[in-house]
Amino acid sequence: MEGIVPIKGKAAFILAAALAFATLAGSAIAASPVFDVDREFYPYYPSLIKWNKSALDFTPPSVCQGCHEKQYKEWSASVHQLAFQDPVYQGELNKAVKAVGHEISRQCEGCHSPAGVVTGEIKGPGNAGLSEMALAGVSCDICHSVSGVTHWQTPSHEPENGSFILTPGVETKDGPRFVKRGPFKPSEECGGGFHDCAESSLHLQADLCASCHQVYHYDAHFPLEATYLEWKHGPYAQKNVLCQDCHMVDTASFKKAADQFIKPDRKEYRHYFNGANYLLSYLAAGAAKKAGNQEQADLFMKQYQMAVDRLKSAAEIEIAPSYQKGELKELQVRVKNVRAGHNLPTSLTNVRQMWLEIVAKDEAGKTVLTSGQVGPEGSLPADARLFNSDGMGDNFHFAIDPWVVTSFSRHDTIPPRGYKDVYYGVPALKGMKKLNVEVKLRYRQADQKVAEALLKAVPKDIDLEKIYGLKAVPPLPVVDMALKKASLSTRQAAH
Repeated sequence: MEGIVPIKGKAAFILAAALAFATLAGSAIAASPVFDVDREFYPYYPSLIKWNKSALDFTPPSVCQGCHEKQYKEWSASVHQLAFQDPVYQGELNKAVKAVGHEISRQCEGCHSPAGVVTGEIKGPGNAGLSEMALAGVSCDICHSVSGVTHWQTPSHEPENGSFILTPGVETKDGPRFVKRGPFKPSEECGGGFHDCAESSLHLQADLCASCHQVYHYDAHFPLEATYLEWKHGPYAQKNVLCQDCHMVDTASFKKAADQFIKPDRKEYRHYFNGANYLLSYLAAGAAKKAGNQEQADLFMKQYQMAVDRLKSAAEIEIAPSYQKGELKELQVRVKNVRAGHNLPTSLTNVRQMWLEIVAKDEAGKTVLTSGQVGPEGSLPADARLFNSDGMGDNFHFAIDPWVVTSFSRHDTIPPRGYKDVYYGVPALKGMKKLNVEVKLRYRQADQKVAEALLKAVPKDIDLEKIYGLKAVPPLPVVDMALKKASLSTRQAAH
């Protein structure tokens, strides 16, 4: 053709080869799934745990207690210790097994009882017949046997669903040896001859926690829970304040770390693993008391109070009036995340409930505006201003079960040191000079009916009345995280 110079010889060969490679590469890319799963690399999939098995088994916490009484006592009342026996979790697990089978529900079990999964001891929901190690959930030997993580190799190339490596023991020329890892250089006496000790830089990083605090859908790999990424993409990660700096200390040290962006001293760290799960601590305290163990019940109630105190220190409320033509027409309520290093709320945000309750009264005490009051059956009104998420399945319809939710239709949580504004219209206030407003930020771990459904679904070997003294599911406790009152002029002052 006129105006086109033909390509000949070596140049033509190179061009043809490049085009062929591009075609093949394009085909390969098009044929690859977005979330590729290496089933040989992850033998317990959809749990992404890896286990370097040796001749040595896992060590139950009662053995660790012999030399580490203080740490054991702190851990024994923690949610890590309760992770597998939690009746709410057991109800969810039982529902999951019935809906999608044990092969898929193993994803949950991997983080709630890692040893029980890799040894094959746990074959479904329920506590009956399980060993101390399986029942102990996230015990001493789990965290101190973590030798590495596989966050980049996961299907999402992010931490998810237990992407850590367990190496409780190693084979040596002198035979198998237990190895326990920690964040500091061990002393010469460390292990007392029972186990070797190794300094682990991983135990000084948030990546240690990330494996189980990133819960993804078993197949779609959608982040149902993204606590680690919420932290990593926020100011606390930038200031090097880690998960351990807030959740392995008491309330006073937590506040100092969160307010001043400073790491606690070594002597301040404890095996509390305290967060917002006050309900589980409260139920466990009831079970311990019913079993006649008042000392353990007191430890659980200490954890309960710590969780409530953290919630009450995490947020603040501001109220601002908005005037139109000199008349009060609207209230702006700002909710600020002042201390949580992750979003508020976090974890399974399509289940958690954090909302505003507002009551506004005129000078005579007559209520002129209300929103967010809990109904007689524990339900929230449709107009409640919620900070959480709505899940949906792959058909884009509302869903709440974690094996169904593959995306969020609404995701409205508050990032670290961030805020959300909510607006309320004010009705006409003829003849009134002041409007008295009270706003509460309230929190509970689930909708009342959701909690009832989960607790009613517990396996048959978990007798709620016998263990916890529950004849029926009580109203879920609600924590008032923040309270703000204001007396506002109904007319804007003239300038």
